[in-house]
Amino acid sequence: MPMPKIADARALSDEELSTEILAVKKELFELRLQKATRQLEGPHQIKLAKHRLAQLLTVEGERSQASQDSQASEVL
Repeated sequence: MPMPKIADARALSDEELSTEILAVKKELFELRLQKATRQLEGPHQIKLAKHRLAQLLTVEGERSQASQDSQASEVL
């Protein structure tokens, strides 16, 4: 499975982005649990989930920063 593209994350709406972040966090928890109990069959899945979570959080941060910048420019 190839690494997810950040363009996919940028295409999501704010609500979908929040939902996807929660889903990936839950998936990462499940993967770590499987790893701890030696049931994990594909260790690369942890790396993919971490990468996806980082992308989603980056996009969320970019959007919040953009909204703060627009609010600050309105005040000035």
